[in-house]
Amino acid sequence: MPTLLTDWRDRPTHHRVWALAAPMILSNISVPLVALVDSMVIGHLPHAHQLGAVAVGASLYTFLAWAMGFLRMGSTGFAAQAAGRNDGAALRQILLQGLLLALGLAMLLGTVGIPLSHLALEWMQPSPELNQLTRDFFHTRLFGLPAALASYALVGWFLGTQNARAPLAILLTTNLVNIALNLWFVLGLDWGVVGSARASVIAEWTGALLGLALTQKALRAYPGHIAWAALKRWHSWRPLLAVNRDIFIRSLALQSVFFMITVQGARLGDATVAANALLLNGLLLTAHALDGLAHAVEALCGHAIGARDRQALRRSLVVAGGWSLIASVGFTLLFTLAGHVFIAMQTDIPSVRETADLYLPYLAVLPLIAVWSYLLDGLFIGATRAREMRNGMVLTVLLVLPIAWALQGLGNHGLWITFLLFMAVRSLTLWAIAWRLNRQGLWLGAN
Repeated sequence: MPTLLTDWRDRPTHHRVWALAAPMILSNISVPLVALVDSMVIGHLPHAHQLGAVAVGASLYTFLAWAMGFLRMGSTGFAAQAAGRNDGAALRQILLQGLLLALGLAMLLGTVGIPLSHLALEWMQPSPELNQLTRDFFHTRLFGLPAALASYALVGWFLGTQNARAPLAILLTTNLVNIALNLWFVLGLDWGVVGSARASVIAEWTGALLGLALTQKALRAYPGHIAWAALKRWHSWRPLLAVNRDIFIRSLALQSVFFMITVQGARLGDATVAANALLLNGLLLTAHALDGLAHAVEALCGHAIGARDRQALRRSLVVAGGWSLIASVGFTLLFTLAGHVFIAMQTDIPSVRETADLYLPYLAVLPLIAVWSYLLDGLFIGATRAREMRNGMVLTVLLVLPIAWALQGLGNHGLWITFLLFMAVRSLTLWAIAWRLNRQGLWLGAN
């Protein structure tokens, strides 16, 4: 305990954590704010199936895009360790590899996305109105996929170099453009659900192009040259691909959980799927804010591991963990005291409001349960220990799946109880793995 208190009182570590976390929190919060604006704009149109179409269509798109989240996470860990070694050549290689992977994967997902979405909608069995609007929304969103994946790689790379201002510029620009165009296209031009999708596409391309422009200034701080010949050899790709493979499996399992919430909600009716979407916007707000601190852990822990500095590694975890706990308590109080206002801001459809209010207590307790998994994810990403993250996520899903099956009879209550249990088991599993690695002295050892 005295060691923890000593680490917590280290002012330089607080400064380093917040120098990274504050810009990332600001930029991250803009992401769920876009979802909130989407819900507020579409939610004040006359029909529940319009809000449901955005919820389901965005869920389909998010399932594809966020499953590629390894483009950000893999880039962060390797870039952080390269920056810790002051290796400019490696930083250039990681950036180029990330962008090339983003382009290739966007082309692949664009090819398979439409048939997969048709299968998913058949499985959900939505109403005819919800079905058609969802297809229109999703097909339009696919045009922004290359830019979205490129932004993942760029944000991860910038964060690894401990440059939080560039991700702030990318994400704020993307999301402010999205909000402005959403209001114009949906309310001004009366383009409805498709207008919301078009706004997102234009915003994603705006952010990606800005990110590419910002790399030039960032690279000047790390002199070096790209080893073009190395890009043609398999061994130069293997470490990044191995980490990305494991993070992909982990992200696919995680996104499957969120996707199942939408599937089960759709089966319970248009009002339920819309209400769950509003509540999940609260989760997105919480997760993206707390992820700002987790991103600081990624960069600082990766840098400490690259420099083999055990004290800096421990202090970064203690300080970021303390602030994460404080923030999660704040979000719990917010949703407990003002959750109904949060729901009312997003829609004026009575059936959706009443349904969302009924399940609001689940959202209120979620931050306290989920915060630890975000923090530990940051540690594993910074250490490029994706295999352990993968194993922890797969184990969590396998443990919770039988319980989810048993609770189906409880309807939407069973769905939310299962989700809370999933987040709790996810945190415990990651903690157990981290404790084992620490006992074995492997955090500063070889991957």
